[in-house]
Amino acid sequence: MTTIQQYVTNLPLETETFFALVDTTARLVGVSEKYWHQQGINGARIRLLVEIAKEGGTMLPSVLAERIGVTRANISVLLHPLEQGGYIRSSDHPEDGRKRRVELTEAGEKLLWDVLPENRKVVAAQMTGLDAAEMHELLRLFRKLQQGME
Repeated sequence: MTTIQQYVTNLPLETETFFALVDTTARLVGVSEKYWHQQGINGARIRLLVEIAKEGGTMLPSVLAERIGVTRANISVLLHPLEQGGYIRSSDHPEDGRKRRVELTEAGEKLLWDVLPENRKVVAAQMTGLDAAEMHELLRLFRKLQQGME
C-alpha cells in the first residue's frame, strides 16, 4: 500500500511541473509583495491600477474582475479604497448608462510612476538566473500553456 508521503512526493510529470510553477510564482510574488510592504502600499491595489492603466486608463469593473480572477461582487470591495484614496474615479459608461466604469486619476497615474520603476528593478533582480534567450523561451512556454487553458 502506498503511503501518503509516497503519494505526495512521487508526482507524475504534469503534477510536478504544475507545482514547480506554483511554488516559483509564490516565491516571486513574495519578493514583489515584500517591496510593496516596505513602501507601505498594498500590492493587490497596485495590480488593479496597473490593469486599468493597461487598458488606457478606463475599464469596466466586470472586465477588471475577470482579468484578476475575482467575482463581480468582490471587485467593488477591492476598488472602494482606491476610489476613496483618489487613485480612481467611477463614472457612467458613455454608451450604456446602465454600466459604470473606473478611470485612473492623475493621482493614480502618479502613484504608478512613483513606485513601478523601482519594483521593476526588484523583480528583474530575481530573473538574473536566466539569460535573455531562456526568458524568451519561458515566455513562449507560458503563452503556449495559457492558450491551452482558454
